[in-house]
Amino acid sequence: MYPLFRTLVLASTLGFVLAAAPAMAATEKFTADLTSTAVVPPAASTASGTADVTFDTASKMLTWTVTYKGLTGKPTAAHFHGPAAVGANAGPVIGLTGDLVSPIKGTATLNDKQASELEAGMWYINVHTSKYADGEIRGQVVKAK
Repeated sequence: MYPLFRTLVLASTLGFVLAAAPAMAATEKFTADLTSTAVVPPAASTASGTADVTFDTASKMLTWTVTYKGLTGKPTAAHFHGPAAVGANAGPVIGLTGDLVSPIKGTATLNDKQASELEAGMWYINVHTSKYADGEIRGQVVKAK
């Protein structure tokens, strides 16, 4: 009988410890397909690109890799913009920095509002060039499937 009692106490204690453990952080994955037709208004370009984005919900760290090809010139700027749905424009939220040569890699720490907008699909990436100052390619940042 005693071993059974000890097993029940141990199981009960283990259950309490597991129930009291904090939730683990999640790494969310996002993607964006960058095209000239997604720019508002559309750009007359054959350029294209993709973005792979991850977001750590505990540290609020955003990490990205943006690749592109076929731009009419060197990028003059690139940003995450938001909040905006597909077909709507918004101001820059986070600038992609450096020489902007493909692939563009970087990180930033988001605040709570930015994290909510990102997770709601309300951000897009825009790559600007001299010929297309409003953006040559653009893609909505959406959760990866």
